[in-house]
Amino acid sequence: MALEMFRKEETLAMRKKLIGQSCRLFYSDDPVKIVRARGQYLYDENGKRYLDCISNVQHVGHCHPSITQAATTQMELLNANSRFLHDNIVQYADRLAATLPDKLRVFYFVNSGAYHGHLTSLIDISPYKFQKLTGQKEWVHVAPIPDTYRGVFREDHPNPAQAYADTVKDVIDKVHQKGRKVSAFFAESLPSVGGQILLPKGYSTKVAEYVRSAGGVFVADEVQTGFGRVGSHFWAFQLQGDDFSPDIVTMGKPMGNGHPLACVATTAEIAGAFTANGVEYFNTFGGNPVSCAIGLAVLDVIEKEDLRGNSSRVGGHLLDRLTQLQTKHPIIGDVRGVGLFVGLDMVTDKEQRTPATDAAAQVVRRLKEECICVSTDGPWENIVKFKPPMCFSMEDADLVADRIHHILTGSVGLHRPDSYNGRLFLNRANGTYTTVLTDPYYTPLKQVCRDLLTILLFFFRHGEQSSKTGQWRFLRFVQTCRKI
Repeated sequence: MALEMFRKEETLAMRKKLIGQSCRLFYSDDPVKIVRARGQYLYDENGKRYLDCISNVQHVGHCHPSITQAATTQMELLNANSRFLHDNIVQYADRLAATLPDKLRVFYFVNSGAYHGHLTSLIDISPYKFQKLTGQKEWVHVAPIPDTYRGVFREDHPNPAQAYADTVKDVIDKVHQKGRKVSAFFAESLPSVGGQILLPKGYSTKVAEYVRSAGGVFVADEVQTGFGRVGSHFWAFQLQGDDFSPDIVTMGKPMGNGHPLACVATTAEIAGAFTANGVEYFNTFGGNPVSCAIGLAVLDVIEKEDLRGNSSRVGGHLLDRLTQLQTKHPIIGDVRGVGLFVGLDMVTDKEQRTPATDAAAQVVRRLKEECICVSTDGPWENIVKFKPPMCFSMEDADLVADRIHHILTGSVGLHRPDSYNGRLFLNRANGTYTTVLTDPYYTPLKQVCRDLLTILLFFFRHGEQSSKTGQWRFLRFVQTCRKI
């Protein structure tokens, strides 16, 4: 099969015409067209290789041969829905159960676990969604995110876990004051959209105590963080301690390494209450033999290739390298993470911890020019996040850190307010114009562009009367060209 059916420009034009514009592209100003991938690398239509620091879905690596083989083998035998008795679904459920606390022993398989709030019911409990739409419903209550860097209780607090858990207790008390009851508490085990946040240890245990006392259940969202991404544990909620267990766990994205596969794990008691409503639950594609074969293969690769160990080693190394950069570049306010779940918090002021949204976006664009794909997250989109495939290597981590250092070194433009970027400023004292370009890393080519723009602006402003100055700048332009 041909890797490319249309030229990039044609593909982009057709996408704009045929695909809804709310379905956005990475690097929308200049999208990357990817035609193949392997491991932690993406390749465009010209064969250029990009290091992928974004795709946490392709958990064990793009196009892993063991995964594609498992899918092909099972697809050649059978792919039917879960109403037919088959070994794969029960074998897979048994393997998953072995990774979870004893009480989580009932599974519901579905075919999409990317929790992005597409249904009204999900939008209603997704602050980053409902804040842009109809607003918060009266039956939804939002607790402060337990962010010890920028939140209410910070790293100098003697017990931030208890302090943040008490804010949940305050919410519960207010619910009761209104004559209402508590149904459930939903939380990512490590908030990703919230800004790559590490929950203070003990927070979830205390919150679960408050929620259960109020008659509710604790739902841990592991869609982004499960399946060994944190390295030391299979599930991120296990970072809270051996004594903590959620009542419901949602999982998805990395489960099928790109194949649509997701699951809800819960207790026999909760599952029994669901069954007692008398309505059958059926998902057309959830738990089919091919999906479960792929899920089993993913578990096998995680074990055989020691990807949890790799996550701990490489993730720790990446954290160390980025922390070293933090001491050299004031624009890096915080470096946080565990395993291959890492965030670089960029600020304009270290004391005030003011989010550097535009600078973070510029770093993302510059890294793309260096053939490294990253993205931003957090309420202010100032967190450069790293959630790469789990086969990410030490050399990859060094490359990322070196390129970020290269970009930030001498990058005066990244520290300027947005109003400076790419603007012309009039010097009223002598009537000349100054060109200010954001320049996160200096190269001779950048100087060529800068000189050429200066020549054009000078001639446009002053005409032939500035010909001598223009000739001098033109000579400098030519000389610089010769050095490239």
